[in-house]
Amino acid sequence: MCKTPRRALEHRLRLDIELLIHDPIPFSSPMRFTTLFFCTLFLLHIPASGQDAEIPERLTLADALRIAEVANANFRAARNLLEIAEADAREAASRPNPEIAVEGEEYSIFGPNVPSFLNGQALIVRMEQEIETAGRRGHRMKAADAGIGVARSEVADELRRLQLEVSKAYFQLALAQANQTTARAALKDIERVINLTEARFKVGEVAGTELRRLQVERLHFFDEVLTTELAMSDARVVLLNLLGAADLGQQLESIDPLEPPPLRSPDGGLIATGEGVTAEVNSLRREAASIRPDLQAARLARERAEAEMELQHAMRAPNVTFAWGYRRDFGEHAMDFEVSIPIPLFGSLNPAGVQRAFAERRRAQALERAEQMAVDTELQKAANAVDSSAKRVRYIDQEYLRSSRELHDLIQASYHLGETALIDFLDVQREFIVTQQVRNQALYDLRISLIEMAAAVGIRPTGKP
Repeated sequence: MCKTPRRALEHRLRLDIELLIHDPIPFSSPMRFTTLFFCTLFLLHIPASGQDAEIPERLTLADALRIAEVANANFRAARNLLEIAEADAREAASRPNPEIAVEGEEYSIFGPNVPSFLNGQALIVRMEQEIETAGRRGHRMKAADAGIGVARSEVADELRRLQLEVSKAYFQLALAQANQTTARAALKDIERVINLTEARFKVGEVAGTELRRLQVERLHFFDEVLTTELAMSDARVVLLNLLGAADLGQQLESIDPLEPPPLRSPDGGLIATGEGVTAEVNSLRREAASIRPDLQAARLARERAEAEMELQHAMRAPNVTFAWGYRRDFGEHAMDFEVSIPIPLFGSLNPAGVQRAFAERRRAQALERAEQMAVDTELQKAANAVDSSAKRVRYIDQEYLRSSRELHDLIQASYHLGETALIDFLDVQREFIVTQQVRNQALYDLRISLIEMAAAVGIRPTGKP
């Protein structure tokens, strides 16, 4: 049976509707009207496909970052902050609306002779308009525009933190996969040795206790495989959650290696490699000051506080209200005109607002300084972590791993020849597994330290702005 793809069906239905809309439907054509009705009804019941992320089973870090930016629920909520700030700016630009009032006085509705409606009363039609003084609207718009900048920077900083979180989860999965590969290889080695020992036992070369010891020891290696599988499953769930996946049980494999590539700045300059930090920290601080969105948000928040202070100062001047209207006083026509200005008889206007604005400005200045110090500290700690992790990886590769691998191969070959005791073979096997897991952890720490360095500077984990 041939099935029409869902996307093709949606496209064809939308095309049919467009043709029906552009070609007016006469009421005398019930067939075409019925077609449009049922096509529209069908489309209304098709679920929106843009909310659920389509995640491939084999995933690169770049793909994970791209999917998270589109599908992560927290980041979608953060983007609404910009829409809210834009709505606030639109409201700040509005002017006071005029008011119109219609009044009627002294109309007699009781008595033998009820007068006419227009000539039997004082009828007043009045319009009032409040005029903002001291440039209130301009100060309000300036503060709202700064608020849009703050919201935009906060959204960008939310994306920076999301990228950091996704990158950590991605390489946590990569670490679990590497450890599982190591554990499975060790289990295959012990099973191969068990098969060899069984053959030697049959010909009387080894005792039965040695074979039983190997069979019992296999349980420990199998348990290590289960442990790494659980770690991989947990890491997969965390990453899928960040990617906005509908099915947290989906199979997922990270394909980027734990070995980190060089970290470069947006202009192509080298920041750090697997050997350590290559750029000066002071130059990185200057670069972070111009890139980091949280620093930009703090700076714009101070500018908004200054604009709010100017607005509160402007609100000390009273607004002026003009009123004009038409009066029909028992058949007589007249014009009304009125100007009203509040009088600060019991103290100056808006003292609390001015005091609060001063405090908000001082607070924004202090927060901007604190944010700058926090970024400097974060950057220095990231540089220290990169150098330390690089030294650890170099030492493990040059000293620890090489010796462990050579000893493992030597003892394994010697045991196969019957020249090494079983307990020595098992000790070396366990030590080699631990060595490989330590190296995997060291590579993971180096990779994460480079990612944190990128986040501290304000660039993407892949080395782009």
